[in-house]
Amino acid sequence: MSEAAGRTMRVCALYPDLMNIYADRGNLIVLERRCAWRGVGFELAASGLGEELDPGAHDLYYIGGGQDRDQRLCAADLLANKRAALQTAAGRGALVLGVCGGFQLLGHSYTLDAEEIEGVGLLDVTTVRESGERLIGNVAIELTGLPGLAGPQILAGFENHGGRTRLAAGQEPLGRVLKGYGNDGRSGLEGALAGSTIGTYLHGPLLPKNVWFADWLIARALGIDHRDLAPLEDSIEQQTHASALRAAGI
Repeated sequence: MSEAAGRTMRVCALYPDLMNIYADRGNLIVLERRCAWRGVGFELAASGLGEELDPGAHDLYYIGGGQDRDQRLCAADLLANKRAALQTAAGRGALVLGVCGGFQLLGHSYTLDAEEIEGVGLLDVTTVRESGERLIGNVAIELTGLPGLAGPQILAGFENHGGRTRLAAGQEPLGRVLKGYGNDGRSGLEGALAGSTIGTYLHGPLLPKNVWFADWLIARALGIDHRDLAPLEDSIEQQTHASALRAAGI
């Protein structure tokens, strides 16, 4: 029997009604299904505007992408009601995953026109909305820094962002761009990784195209090695990943 069977993964989605512009709910569905197929329990909670956040109640805190107006609302609420709890959760090793707008809010700031929107500061990054075209298209990145992985792995997805995110000196990227734009279209870097906090622009959504990454998240949330998860019949999922790679030109 798998070491994970009988255990429960506890997930909290932040602002699922507002930060869900890129089908981010699909990421949560993938986590739930892959847990269920292995006999792992799955508890999903939500924390919206005006609601406090329990820093000890969940294994994974997830925030997706949204429109600028909604992102402003969520940024203000994060500072008022959730920043300290998120920092405490990350400090104890809980996973924090931000996609697109969620990635931007996990950094220090997002400058939009003349307005600087403060973030929670879990990632040492800043984002600026620059004039010029949005960074849109299929993307593939090579990951080398995730703990527990035997070697480089490739994430494939789709990016659509006007913000250019820059990493401070010493801030580790999530990966290096093989195809696509990445954080700013110039650095060759994508996302950011700090301890158990992960930010990325890859959506579409992310996890259905990269179920190996979903499994890594599940295992990390449960405190086990990802190789100890029971194997699944993933022929369709592997075809989906291969299709996403081809779309990106890999």
